[in-house]
Amino acid sequence: MAIPFSSAASVRSLCQPISSNSPKSLLSFRDSYHKGAEKRPPTTTNISLWSAASNYVRFQEGAIKFSAKPVVAEQLVKKRTGVWKCATIEEIEAEKSAIESDVKKRMEKTIETVRENFNAFRTGRASQTMLDRVEVEYYGSPVSLKSIAQISTPDASSLLIQPYDKSSLKAIEKAIVSSDLGLTPNNDGEVIRLTVPQLTSERRKELSKVVAKQAEEGKVAIRNIRRDAIKSYEKLEKDKKLSEDNVKDLSSDLQKVTDDYMKKIDALYKQKEKKFPGQRVKCSH
Repeated sequence: MAIPFSSAASVRSLCQPISSNSPKSLLSFRDSYHKGAEKRPPTTTNISLWSAASNYVRFQEGAIKFSAKPVVAEQLVKKRTGVWKCATIEEIEAEKSAIESDVKKRMEKTIETVRENFNAFRTGRASQTMLDRVEVEYYGSPVSLKSIAQISTPDASSLLIQPYDKSSLKAIEKAIVSSDLGLTPNNDGEVIRLTVPQLTSERRKELSKVVAKQAEEGKVAIRNIRRDAIKSYEKLEKDKKLSEDNVKDLSSDLQKVTDDYMKKIDALYKQKEKKFPGQRVKCSH
């Protein structure tokens, strides 16, 4: 049975939040017809869900009329797929918070990576952190050296490596030789000793350039994180969840966060640079 639209029917905003406790009507219409001598009184039906409404309704001469396939209220209520509603303020705020949280986590991770890379460069003084990036092939899998051995510094110019499993001594020795540390391991069958020589002028210059490169790579990573966040904000604008002004304000705040992390990288670089006196290499901003 087709149900004619009454001109008095009210069509409510589709952007109203849909509450699971008390669903609000998206539209209402009156239903009346004559069948022989029987006359059915007009009734008003509220529809809280409207799926694929464009298939059934069109605007014509200022009135809303059904076209093509008739719509039965019971069918519309039962069919709950494809329901559309505007995002609430809470949902938008949640999306913004998720973007901001992701930005800070990724930037913090970048700072930690830069710090670890800097610690791996020797500066003429023995330090356990010099071996942080060394990975050993242990039973067919690469693992960090510090996870399978105890590392200590008996004095300012030497490192002592005591593996928990002595069968890994040769694998550890091979990993150190293959690394870019420039150190020669001394394996006595029980432990491995490393002597850290004083840096030559040439080696200081070389390391200073490598440190500057690592700092610049960190800054590039920070800029890429900012770029990704801007794209996420622009998508929210495209989806009509944020205005152009909202995006501008968020981008401005994001730039301040980016600048703060750039300063952190500069601070790490300057701290490491002091280890290579007279070999200053400019790090771009």
